[in-house]
Amino acid sequence: MQNIKDLFDVFPRPGRVEWIGIRPERREPVNVVDSIEVTEKKGIVGDHYSGQSGNRHVTLIQAEHLPVVAALAGKSELDPGLLRRNIVVSGLNLLALKDHQLHIGDAVLKITGQCHPCSKMETALGPGGYNAMRGHGGLTAKVINGGTIRLGDPVMVGSI
Repeated sequence: MQNIKDLFDVFPRPGRVEWIGIRPERREPVNVVDSIEVTEKKGIVGDHYSGQSGNRHVTLIQAEHLPVVAALAGKSELDPGLLRRNIVVSGLNLLALKDHQLHIGDAVLKITGQCHPCSKMETALGPGGYNAMRGHGGLTAKVINGGTIRLGDPVMVGSI
């Protein structure tokens, strides 16, 4: 019989990068891109958060949560750019990644916490958008090893 603590490191399969966005300017639309460069000191090259917070270099959101947020916001579908996250990942329970590292492309990220929604979600998603996002806002991560992250890259989990 396995110890519960040991199960924290077992994932059925790798995830996959489904969407990438950069926020070049504060309060400006997100640019959808095919790849990003990340560095240990700056985070995402070209993102307005670049170099500001070591614990929030990159934001990730789970693809499987997008239809849930859309439904809660009363929408039939949801453009990931409205949520202002950097990477949409499918096939992996992001909420289970506390104390883990992610290997994506050439880069290694350390999960640093939850990415809670902000008041901008009321404008982006309409009244109640903030509450639609609560519990589905994704995660923040710090860059441990810089590199390139591309659309379609596998997202592999490792322990810290």
